[in-house]
Amino acid sequence: MTTLASVAAVLRCFSEERTELTVTDVAALLPAPKSTVSRLLRAMRDAGFIESIGATKRYRPGLMLFEAGNVYRRASSLVARADEVVKAVSGQVGHSGYVSIRAGHDVVGLTYHPGSHVLRVATPIGRRLAAFASATGRTLLARLRDEEVKALYPTLPMPPSPNAPQSVDELLARLAKVRQEGFAESNDEANRGVAAIAVAVGDPETREAVSLCVTFPSSTITQGERDAIIDGLRAGARRIAAILGDDPDYNTRTH
Repeated sequence: MTTLASVAAVLRCFSEERTELTVTDVAALLPAPKSTVSRLLRAMRDAGFIESIGATKRYRPGLMLFEAGNVYRRASSLVARADEVVKAVSGQVGHSGYVSIRAGHDVVGLTYHPGSHVLRVATPIGRRLAAFASATGRTLLARLRDEEVKALYPTLPMPPSPNAPQSVDELLARLAKVRQEGFAESNDEANRGVAAIAVAVGDPETREAVSLCVTFPSSTITQGERDAIIDGLRAGARRIAAILGDDPDYNTRTH
């Protein structure tokens, strides 16, 4: 494993549930010898990737990573345009909104706008959700051809709930519906009691794609709010697609 690959492997050990790690933690997660991990963590600390927590033997992500993440969000025209749409729709309906990307089998939130309702969904930025079991993930998976989806999912992981797709064939059927309707919905899948509506748009030049999502407690949504979310997200995605030259026709990706 190269040094850069080792650094990346260590950074992937951090998560919403693991914001601080010791040498022992990282050695168990990789796995790797503690002596090797100790040297690597010290080098990463000296380079600014991670930082020591006081006099403890624990490490956390460094300021450099936070700054790089902010630069990434600001530098992406697609993310910035998508965030404007989500902010507007979220403000209109009062429910929380996200812009997310797909990272392999997961989706990761990049930006977040909290809803104004007392009951609202609040998922931390950077938390990973299973792509196949979320509206955001299925909008991005629907941009792939069926054979690409099958290659990504020879078999499905354990579904997080009975409402999520239970097989690859069921996932493909859900993606076909996304392509036909231009949006995806989820209800009580990756998060208990949470529903979401999402659309996706991409930048052909950078080959970047993002999902625009509004999420809410499933028991609180009205038909008027649902229609407003779908209309607002789809209209915003069409505007972005027209500017960037994205092909909005999902149906061309089935074969």
